[in-house]
Amino acid sequence: MKEFTGISASPGIAIGRAFPYLEDSTTIPHYDITDNQIAMEYQRFVEAADKAAVEIQDIIDNTSEEDRYTENNFLETHVMMLNDPEFRQKVNEGLKQQQVNVERVLMDVVDDLVGKMSNAQDSYLQERTVDLHDVSRRVLNHLLYRERLSLADLQEEIILVTHNLLPTDAVLMNKRMVKGIAMDVGGKTSHTAILSRAFEIPAVLGLSSITQEVRTGDTLIIDGNKGVVIVEPDDKTLDQYVSNRKEWERREVQLLYMNELAAETTDGKLIKLTANIEVPEEIDSVLSHGADGIGLFRSEFLFIQPNRIADEEEQYQAYSKVLQAMPESPVTIRTLDVGGDKVIPELKGMDEQNPILGWRAVRFCLSNLDIFRTQLRALLRASPEGDLRIMFPMISGVEELVNVMNVLNEVKEDLRRENIPFNEDIPVGIMIEVPSAALTSDILAKEASFFSIGTNDLIQYTIAVDRGNEKIAYLYEPFHPGVLRLLQIVIHQAHEQGIEVSMCGELAGDPYAAVILLGLGLDEYSMSSFSIPEVKKIIRSVSMSTAEELVGEILEMKSYHEIDRYIRSWMDERFEILSR
Repeated sequence: MKEFTGISASPGIAIGRAFPYLEDSTTIPHYDITDNQIAMEYQRFVEAADKAAVEIQDIIDNTSEEDRYTENNFLETHVMMLNDPEFRQKVNEGLKQQQVNVERVLMDVVDDLVGKMSNAQDSYLQERTVDLHDVSRRVLNHLLYRERLSLADLQEEIILVTHNLLPTDAVLMNKRMVKGIAMDVGGKTSHTAILSRAFEIPAVLGLSSITQEVRTGDTLIIDGNKGVVIVEPDDKTLDQYVSNRKEWERREVQLLYMNELAAETTDGKLIKLTANIEVPEEIDSVLSHGADGIGLFRSEFLFIQPNRIADEEEQYQAYSKVLQAMPESPVTIRTLDVGGDKVIPELKGMDEQNPILGWRAVRFCLSNLDIFRTQLRALLRASPEGDLRIMFPMISGVEELVNVMNVLNEVKEDLRRENIPFNEDIPVGIMIEVPSAALTSDILAKEASFFSIGTNDLIQYTIAVDRGNEKIAYLYEPFHPGVLRLLQIVIHQAHEQGIEVSMCGELAGDPYAAVILLGLGLDEYSMSSFSIPEVKKIIRSVSMSTAEELVGEILEMKSYHEIDRYIRSWMDERFEILSR
């Protein structure tokens, strides 16, 4: 028995037989060509690239309606890469310079691009190398006249083990037969992570060498809750996980029965539980887990694409799709939040020495008004399709809020002149992510329709801890007294001005934080869809007076460790928390 720890990408427990799905190991030929053969080799590449583009387009055209937007969003970038004149020119130049066969040149071009992307500080950009591998593999398959097994042909339940699950493979695979995924590479923002959550397939990524440790038919356990993969478990471990899976399924069913119930405390306080989503295809999961709406729709997926940025019409269609799917529920869409750890390769000047404190979010948008105005136009145009709320990220003070509101009002005026309908009364809120915003929340609350607290950033800025730095990760303390006091200030000041406060950071979905946030007066928790039933059950099991009493006790405590130990003990005595 061997146990491996990776990144929990999609929750749940799967047990089954391993199905290694590895890259074709065929050796790439390498031979010299003459000047007279360069044009012929380039034509071979053009024909292979065209065939690959047609192949991908066929997949897009045959994708089911419910899977259409997200998967096609990925696949359409592949078609664009294959047709990109710059990409093709690099191959042509490589042929002239190296005078070797086009297969070898193609691999060199791709390796060079992958190297540049892999060395980028941005994890999202690093993970986009999967697109290059997928595109080059398809072209090579046509150049070398070889075929690969399609995951669409799976006829029995398996645990998929792979180095990279390429987007086209994910689209084609028989999702009913793939019960779990274990992958060498990938992170929480990778295509595989996004799609596995959308498909509700337990997945553990970032395992480094799992493909070297697993053989076809091995028994595997995928623990997507803890980020653990066990190969060939002993009888005791297998029995334990069979029991754990039954318990997980029992708890899931038990929790889901509350979908139609409100998140209401025992003494009648109604709380909103909404969902965070990355892509429109997560709507099914949102609905199936009883969300009251969407508290955070991250719009970055429309912008962080190779070679292009989504235009106004594409954005309008994406926003409309989500609003139409949630006709009776509020949908909060955050405007473009790039910079920091989210870099768009097509945009210049984002390679900063200290990006977390740099040119990001509204700072970026106010410096790129063409991009910003296009997004605002698309949002306003989509607003009649549902209950839209617009939210601006990383507002540090009232000046920034006034500036973005001025742009929004200018765009509204443009649409009025063009006789384009939109909702004149869209609520406009801001994210509270930096201490300056928290400490001036009384001022900001007079200008905003609502607040949403982004604890992921607020915590790291408040206690000066880079949450991506493994050397100091232990200092990332969500229950730090300084953090809790800032939360108390923000919520109190917002309520003084008569506006509601949501939280869309990871803390909102942490069951151990549920009662504390309740006692602090939080109006809305926005989280991953999977987390909603458990948080709802906790809220329905306590009274506001109990939660307020708990908060009063912990705010008297001096240290994070004291608070953390106390709250975990307090919660464990009262609740059966699935993730502990």
